[in-house]
Amino acid sequence: MGPLSWIVFGALAGWLASIVTGSKDQRGCIGNIVLGIVGAFVGGVLMKFLTGEEFSFGFSLSSFVVAIIGALIVLSLVGAAKRKGGG
Repeated sequence: MGPLSWIVFGALAGWLASIVTGSKDQRGCIGNIVLGIVGAFVGGVLMKFLTGEEFSFGFSLSSFVVAIIGALIVLSLVGAAKRKGGG
């Protein structure tokens, strides 16, 4: 998967994760891209831990769902850190 695919994939995954959580943060396109890419990495690590399968850098529906789940985890961790920090 090329860099442009990572950007589009990340933007969609981050945007959908924001919608699912009802996040009111205005992170913009770049923020959604970063969230989605980090979420894909977190989701991939989690899936490797749970299933023992290697990372797949190709685009598929299952990899997209894993990226959204990872982005949801990242959003939850960031939200918990903001609440704990008083922000």
